[in-house]
Amino acid sequence: MRYFNIAGPCNEASHYMIDAASRLKGVEQLIDRNQYFVIHAARQSGKTTYLQDLTKRVNAAGRYYALYCSLEGVQNITDPKMGIPVVLDCITIALQKSSIPFTYDDRYEQEKKNRPLVLLTLFLMDLVKSMDKPLVVFFDEADCLSENTLISFLRQLRSGYNDRSMAPFVHSLALVGMRNIRDFKARIRPDSESLGSASPFNIVAESLTLKNFTKEEITQLYQQHTDETGQHFDGDAIELVWEQTQGQPWLVNAIAREVIEKKLQSDYTIPVTAAMVKEAIQTIILNRPTHLDSLMERLKEPRVRRVIYPMMIGEVIPDKSSNDFLYVRDLGLIREVDSVVMPGNPVYAEVIVRMLSSMAQEEFKAERYPYKLPRYINGSGLDMDYLMRDFQQFWRENSEIWRKKHDYEEAAPHIVLMAFLQRIVNGGGQIIREMAAGTGRLDLCVIYGDRKYPIELKIKYDRHTLPQGLEQTLRYMNKYGCSEAWLALCDRENPDWDDKIYMRKETVDGKTITIVGL
Repeated sequence: MRYFNIAGPCNEASHYMIDAASRLKGVEQLIDRNQYFVIHAARQSGKTTYLQDLTKRVNAAGRYYALYCSLEGVQNITDPKMGIPVVLDCITIALQKSSIPFTYDDRYEQEKKNRPLVLLTLFLMDLVKSMDKPLVVFFDEADCLSENTLISFLRQLRSGYNDRSMAPFVHSLALVGMRNIRDFKARIRPDSESLGSASPFNIVAESLTLKNFTKEEITQLYQQHTDETGQHFDGDAIELVWEQTQGQPWLVNAIAREVIEKKLQSDYTIPVTAAMVKEAIQTIILNRPTHLDSLMERLKEPRVRRVIYPMMIGEVIPDKSSNDFLYVRDLGLIREVDSVVMPGNPVYAEVIVRMLSSMAQEEFKAERYPYKLPRYINGSGLDMDYLMRDFQQFWRENSEIWRKKHDYEEAAPHIVLMAFLQRIVNGGGQIIREMAAGTGRLDLCVIYGDRKYPIELKIKYDRHTLPQGLEQTLRYMNKYGCSEAWLALCDRENPDWDDKIYMRKETVDGKTITIVGL
């Protein structure tokens, strides 16, 4: 029985899977044109599955020898005198695993010591000379290389490439990893965090990205399970998976696995519903598996926060061609839809918020704060006015402390408010967060029981902020069919707390908007 795989590469014999070749077009043409290229995609998007399948297909076609080689073993070896010999070891191990004819010459053991800075070029030249067909190499985890080992690796490949008219060398080659080549880890200047360009490897013809699943591919993947077991996925369940994951392959598989294997205990007589999918997503978020944990570790990087924080509060990201922006996009943390920047998918958005607000959430658990969920529950649902008054008081007492705790202090009220509201989620409620750069606001819709409570948070810049906020809040209310909402205005310039802490209600188009001054 096949199953939904969330660990390591997929294979058709054991796992439900979408043909990897359908997700990346044009690679075969690059190989035929003997070009060098880059493939990058977010963590656990199916890169290794794709490469191993591509290696089999190229070898089966018979025109080339194709070699798959992982460079993960070279991670953190920054000195090329040690790193390049390990690269050579990775290649020889990959050759031993393959069906490519190969004999290792013991003289390379001496060359490792004497000439590591030309070792890779010499070895690949000799290897190609011994072959009766051109060689194609796919270097997986290439972005594990760093600092001077990376620079030497790239320069030796470039040297062999440039001299191919005089001496045989690798016919076509791909560097594959999470990052595009400009973001490989090498400080070529004292102030740089990465290469910043492809200059040490400017022979790259193309930089390709492995795409997420489409909604149709999610349907096809789940249909494979239905065909083999008879277990049906409701249309609403598939729609919810697509909406929440945007086709991120690991998440698509993890949700199905959580429902089928964990919740239903592999009872294939029970159909998979949207309610089950919703519960599975929450379980995955709370459990923070390795996929999410490692991705969220990136939030600690200053260059990632420089992009994520402005997006959270709706500010315009002025330079979408910057290395920071492109890096965060390549990680899968953000995406662009009609030129609007937003989180990569709603699951990532939820985990980003939880990660960034976790410190504030811990503070709220402390006994010295009386802000517990039962305090705000009344007979008809939540007393949102009461909750917002408590938040005003907390923000008044603690805003200066919290601003200092965040690298991007403009996002502090947004992060702390979301942490303040998180207790509603922990108490069985739900929060829909809509974050997008350029909107000038953060939209939140709290759902508790059968009622919805729209909240909009804006930074007050000038006299136009309030009328803009009222108009935006009204549109947000209409989206959810609500007659009441809350508009929080954070006035960073006014030092007088007695003046800026207020709460008043206004009627707009027959609907009530409570303005909450912060």
